[in-house]
Amino acid sequence: MDMATRLPRSKVTATPCSCENAGAGTVALVQNHGNMVASVRKMRKTKTSIQSKIKKIKLLLLDVDGVMTDGRIILDNQGNELKAFHVRDGHGIKLAQRAGIMVGIITGRKSEVVNIRARELGIQEVHQGALDKITVYETLISKYGLKDDEVAYMGDDIVDLGIFDRAGVAATVADPDPAVKPHVDLIMKAAGGRGAVREFINLILKNREKPRAT
Repeated sequence: MDMATRLPRSKVTATPCSCENAGAGTVALVQNHGNMVASVRKMRKTKTSIQSKIKKIKLLLLDVDGVMTDGRIILDNQGNELKAFHVRDGHGIKLAQRAGIMVGIITGRKSEVVNIRARELGIQEVHQGALDKITVYETLISKYGLKDDEVAYMGDDIVDLGIFDRAGVAATVADPDPAVKPHVDLIMKAAGGRGAVREFINLILKNREKPRAT
């Protein structure tokens, strides 16, 4: 994965990654200067450190609205909530699971369609109605004996800030609330519900440590 190298603060760079789905498989990494927005959390991330952290990931946690979906909430005449999920995101989740990465969901809303989609994808850790997401996060890492740097999280709004500042790798979609950008390591080229999850998973799988042959 090609990432922005550390440059003087008067300069900025964004380079494409070399992962699958070239149309969506790129990451914009920029440094905060003037009107520029930081995509390298706290301006301390470097090419080496981000790649090093990706290699450690064992658990991927995802928000739903605005990440797995485009953020729109569609209600029918009976009050049923409808959501649209991208098929490539689903395939990416299955690829991550086959590679030994656990995938979980933490969302502030409650919707039966999320449970249905999670069952389709074999996601067992589904936490809806999570008004305090960091509490769910802490419960999960304790349950599985993980450290912060073994967790990746993708969100898109200010309710995700607590986890962004704890997770080893924090990512967001191309169209998040602007307030979250200084808190993440990676900003995807794809928008929420448009393949951003798959893009992030491609990066993780490309750069994570592979089991040694015995």
